[in-house]
Amino acid sequence: MSGEQINGENGWYVPHGGSFKWIDMEEGEKLLANGDPISTNAVDFYLHTKYNPISGQKIEPSSSSISGSYFNKSQGTRFFIHGWTSGHTDIKNTNFIKAWLCRGDYNIINVDWARARDDYVSSVLAIPGAGAKVGDMIKYLHESHGMSLNSLQVIGLSLGAHVSGYAGKTVGEGKIDTIVGLDPALPLFSYDKPAKRLNSGDAWYVESIQTSGGKLGFLKPIGKGSFYPNGGKKQPGCGRDTDGWCSHARSITYYTEAVNKDNFGTIKCYNYKAAVAKDCGSTYSGTRMGAVTNTYMVGYYYVPINSEAPFGMIN
Repeated sequence: MSGEQINGENGWYVPHGGSFKWIDMEEGEKLLANGDPISTNAVDFYLHTKYNPISGQKIEPSSSSISGSYFNKSQGTRFFIHGWTSGHTDIKNTNFIKAWLCRGDYNIINVDWARARDDYVSSVLAIPGAGAKVGDMIKYLHESHGMSLNSLQVIGLSLGAHVSGYAGKTVGEGKIDTIVGLDPALPLFSYDKPAKRLNSGDAWYVESIQTSGGKLGFLKPIGKGSFYPNGGKKQPGCGRDTDGWCSHARSITYYTEAVNKDNFGTIKCYNYKAAVAKDCGSTYSGTRMGAVTNTYMVGYYYVPINSEAPFGMIN
C-alpha cells in the first residue's frame, strides 16, 4: 500500500513522551546527521568482583585507579551496558552481576552512560561517543593492565547493544572475543547501515538475542549467531504487549537465566525467516542460547520458550 508506514523500513515508531511518534527515514537521517560531541558524554565504570559483589568500585583509565582496585588480569572480564532510561544500579544489572559471579571469578565492569536517561533521540545521538569511551577503557585495560581480549565479553541491552558495537569498532574489527546484543534497539537504526549499529564484525563473535523484532528491536539478524526466542517477535507470558516493552525486556531476563542455568535449547534454522515462522523442525541442536561456548556458532536459531520462569526448556 502506497504511503504505508513500515517500522524500520521507511521510518520508525520512536518512543516519545510515554507513547510513540512516527519519524520517517529522511527526517531521522537529518536528526542524526550531526552526531553528538563526545565531551558531553559522561560514561562511568563500576567494577564488581567476588570481593565486592554488591557495591561496585568506580574505576578510571589510570594506573592508580586500576592498581588500587580488585581488577585481576588473570580472570575473564565482562562489560555490561544498560539500555535507555536505565543506569548502573538497575535491578537488571544487579541480577546480571550476581549470575556471572555465581558462575565463577570474573571482573564484571558495569557501565553507566548518563545520556541514556535523556529523551530517546538524544540518547541515540550519544551512542557513538559512549561506545568510543567504552572502547578506550577496553584498550587501556588490555594495553596497560594485561586484560585479555580473548576472554572478554561485552553485553549490551537495547541501545546498550549499539554502544557495545561502537566499543568494538573503537577497539578494532574482530578484536573483542564476544559481544552479545540483547534485543538491539530498532528505532532510528537501519539494517542496511551496519557501520552505524551493532554488526557481526564488531567482535570475533557477535550473538544477538532478538525478542521484540519489528517493534522495539530488530527482526532481521544482527549477529553471527542470531537467536529468536518464540520466533523473535513476541514473548509468551507478556499478554497483548502491544508496545513491545515486555518482550523487549525479556532479552536480559533470558540471558541472565542462561548464565545461571544454561537451559535454552535451540533448533537451527535454514534462515531467519524460518526462525520467525517457527518452521525449523523439532530437533534440538547442540547450541544453547547465551552460552560461553558459542564463539564458533554461525546461523539462525529458533528458541522454544516457557511462559514463566524458568523460561528455558532444557535442563
